[in-house]
Amino acid sequence: MVYGLLPFLVQGIVYNLSLNLFYQEIMNIEKIKNAVRNIPDFPIPGIQFKDVTTLFKDAQILRELIDGLYEIYKDKGITKVVGIESRGFIMGPLLAVRLNAGFIPIRKPGKLPAAVYEETYSKEYGADAIQVHQDAINSGEIVLLHDDLLATGGTMAAAVNLIRKFNPQKIYVNFIIELEDLKGRGAFDSDVQIDSIIKYAI
Repeated sequence: MVYGLLPFLVQGIVYNLSLNLFYQEIMNIEKIKNAVRNIPDFPIPGIQFKDVTTLFKDAQILRELIDGLYEIYKDKGITKVVGIESRGFIMGPLLAVRLNAGFIPIRKPGKLPAAVYEETYSKEYGADAIQVHQDAINSGEIVLLHDDLLATGGTMAAAVNLIRKFNPQKIYVNFIIELEDLKGRGAFDSDVQIDSIIKYAI
């Protein structure tokens, strides 16, 4: 079994090494990492919140982020970029414009006016649900989902489940920040390509 998995493991290692080198060339990773603001005990005690709004207010960092993400996905044939409420609504539309793709919001219940699909899930500080319009995506599209942070993976895994209802050709997932110790990648199937720009050990 291990031998059968070896080619995929090697391919993943090579991909990650190449991606890390790419990030170093296109984006000043340390500058971006240092610009993230840490807020302790938010939204509840014991959670250290990673505030990405400090990245977005810096024009140079914002440009580096968009340019870097565009370079990663420009040849993937992306037809829709999906942003997760609410910080996914900032980078998502900017990236969609660069990729010549449409933008789709995934929102919390009660925010979308037309018929929706809904997915419920658990996260690190409670239960929640997300929705998407039933006519948002066509079968066979190539979809990129974006959010600011990967922690336990519950929100984005629910979003992937929503998008699967549309029978897409391929799903890509992107985060600005990944909290590696929480092992959020384990929430996703192996056919979903996951990329993150900044990785933290907590």
